[in-house]
Amino acid sequence: MTETTKVNAARLDSNMNVECQADQTVKWWDPRQAPMHVAGFAWLEKDGKYRRLPVEPDYEIPVAVDILANCTSGGQVRFYSDTKELHVRVKLSGSAYLNNMTPMGQCGFDLYVGQPGNQQYCATASVGSSVTEYTYRLFKFTDRERRCLTLNFPLYQGVEELWIGTDQDASIWEAPVYERTDKIVIYGTSITQGGCASRPGMSYPNILSRQLNMEFINLGFSGNGKGEPNVAKVIREIPDPALFVMDYEANSGSVDMMESTLSVFLDLYREKHPEVPILLVSCIKFAGETFDPEVKQRKLERKRLQKEEVEKRIAAGDRYITFYDGSEMLGENWAECTVDGIHPSDYGFMQMAQQLLPVIKQCLKS
Repeated sequence: MTETTKVNAARLDSNMNVECQADQTVKWWDPRQAPMHVAGFAWLEKDGKYRRLPVEPDYEIPVAVDILANCTSGGQVRFYSDTKELHVRVKLSGSAYLNNMTPMGQCGFDLYVGQPGNQQYCATASVGSSVTEYTYRLFKFTDRERRCLTLNFPLYQGVEELWIGTDQDASIWEAPVYERTDKIVIYGTSITQGGCASRPGMSYPNILSRQLNMEFINLGFSGNGKGEPNVAKVIREIPDPALFVMDYEANSGSVDMMESTLSVFLDLYREKHPEVPILLVSCIKFAGETFDPEVKQRKLERKRLQKEEVEKRIAAGDRYITFYDGSEMLGENWAECTVDGIHPSDYGFMQMAQQLLPVIKQCLKS
């Protein structure tokens, strides 16, 4: 193959290059220090780490869940600044490793600019597939203006260090508070964690966080949202939940396995939070169920089990639990909403958020 026939778009289109800068004039800030505010990590104050579960849980949890807890899905940094430029300097726990998801979604930060309720996407750190440390300039504006900035953490990798860079003479102010001081806790699977969004802000919990202006604690554990009792015991320790969302069907196994975990998990959560609204969401449609009757039948049986579980609890006097049929969440074009027949694309996640928004608003009123 000659040089003229080899394809390297990055050499032909500057917009396709991974742009890393290290400017000596940048002032670096630790986002864990005021006035910046980090959200999405319930144990950050206690452990000092960007981690979704405690470093040393009080209960023994599966090794896979413990490892996946280091993925930073759902984390946000929020603040005001009048900087003309914004940089991130990041040390990751590892590099991108998934074939069905972009390195930016796995390992990048993306940025939204604007007041709550009017946030506009601005930029994403373009991370190479083998990168474990990077410095990236997210924007360079010509004017100095006080802006509300929200950074979303990577979905599928751990963040060991994060520094945020501004102009030397820029100021930082505290971000506006969320709509509510309590938070939405969501437990589930790889779909909950954000697979396979192209960038962090496009996972459905992050979309809903922007739409509701609320903090979300994302406890999606890829392939490992299996409903273990000890995981329930850890999750229920998160204080001030406004709503608990359980979206774990895709990892729950057979109907018999789901039957052995669902009721126990809900009982354990209810022991600690008797009046916190619970939303149980069944699984979205998968491409395979169109062509495999057994897959479709198993999903129908699991959906029936979840619906009956909620009905049973309501009949027993639980006024704060809701079932939502997730099989219709992707809409009429559901077959075009995934990357690989299972995990939603950005379009699929937007569909999910659009359908869940009114349901969650109603739950929050209960």
